[in-house]
Amino acid sequence: MIHPEEIVPEQTGGTAVDVEDSLQFTNELEAKSFFELVKGRLLSIKNWGEIAGALSAGFTLTNEQGQEIDDLPKAGNYFKINIPAPGIITGEGYDWVQVEEVKEESDSGGESVAIRVRPAPSPVNERKDVAHFYTDEATSNFIVKREGTKVTAGVYGRNEKPNVKADTLLDKARNAIVGSGAVSGFSKLQWKALVSGLLERQ
Repeated sequence: MIHPEEIVPEQTGGTAVDVEDSLQFTNELEAKSFFELVKGRLLSIKNWGEIAGALSAGFTLTNEQGQEIDDLPKAGNYFKINIPAPGIITGEGYDWVQVEEVKEESDSGGESVAIRVRPAPSPVNERKDVAHFYTDEATSNFIVKREGTKVTAGVYGRNEKPNVKADTLLDKARNAIVGSGAVSGFSKLQWKALVSGLLERQ
């Protein structure tokens, strides 16, 4: 059996978020077809905002230099995130996470795709501090999987702590406010909307 959850780090501090939903199909052929649709949605990072709906953050996949790319995500790429809140100076108005791992698995019982990202310094300037409202201890883990006739999508946040060690006082204040807001619910609402969009039947 596949175990895509192995990509999710252990929870050691801060807040954890688990958002997951599943659809059951009458046969494996239907489930396989729908899994391919959901997998395509997951790997199309630039469409996440549209998939999640009007109140979502905007997501852009970039290369290691911060240049927008229209490609499948891979380790070393970045997500440039435009959240509905004041931007971070360090990230030139955006929050940044780096892709640590993209993993695909399949066996006779099912198949899965998983992506793990972590807050990171912006690739578009020389600043070394993390350009995100969470510290780099946090990860977001995105998983879609098919087990037999069941298709599941989930987002699993681990070790989420507001990043109050930013270089500028404005960024420290912004991250404390946004990070605390994310801890108290915004992040979970964002990921619920994404999961719902990933699993939307056409």
